Amino acid sequence: MQVINEVKPIDTINVTPMLDLAYVLLVVFILMTTASVQGLTITLPKPSNKPSAEKHELKIVQVMPDGGVLLNGVGVSLPELEQQLQQAKGRDPQMSVAIKGDARTQYASVVAVIDLCNKLQVNMGLVTAKIGT
Repeated sequence: MQVINEVKPIDTINVTPMLDLAYVLLVVFILMTTASVQGLTITLPKPSNKPSAEKHELKIVQVMPDGGVLLNGVGVSLPELEQQLQQAKGRDPQMSVAIKGDARTQYASVVAVIDLCNKLQVNMGLVTAKIGT
């Protein structure tokens, strides 16, 4: 009886055990993630059908491409805008300002109006859609 002892180098890797381990780790990760999320309680706000009884004054400030400023559709300078916003705040401390900058407007003009509103401590927001739609 002759024994043939050939030693060949192994040139392939058996990836089945590695895939088994990856699947087990994936299942453990999914189970742990869902277990931690189930304990989370969230209180969502409920919608109200009645409209707000409070009505506050709203001023719309538009900054035109040439840097001009419109207050509710009427052209004003920055000092006039400041004066009119101060008067409006005196009448209604909760008044708000909606600032709309034209797409071609220099950003510095919009920032000047924002700085003015911050100086007067007026509630403000930036309009991101067409006014009236």
